[in-house]
Amino acid sequence: MSDGRLRQTMLLDFYGELLTERQRLCMDLHYNEDLSLAEIAEQCGISRQGVWDNIRRGESALEDIEEKTGLLRRFEENRSALENVREQIKELAAMTQGEAREKAVKAAEEIAAVIARG
Repeated sequence: MSDGRLRQTMLLDFYGELLTERQRLCMDLHYNEDLSLAEIAEQCGISRQGVWDNIRRGESALEDIEEKTGLLRRFEENRSALENVREQIKELAAMTQGEAREKAVKAAEEIAAVIARG
């Protein structure tokens, strides 16, 4: 999946409920279900141009919302920071022994679980 598609999928996950139902449906079918414009048009009972317009308006709305709120940007920054801390703890665990090592390994595992939950 390209970075652009991944970004749109994440924006849809974060802000999809703020779109019109038609925009959300078209974007979901296009980005999450990987359907073509023709397939979406047939399923929704609209033209391919209508599907294209709904997707483009939805993308624009999602980008505008992200620009104003920065929620996805902060999510990605926090995830990156957690990954960095996890790597540092793993390095620390490799340098220590006994109880300190066990605590460091456990802390790294807990951070990995937080990252996995999103």
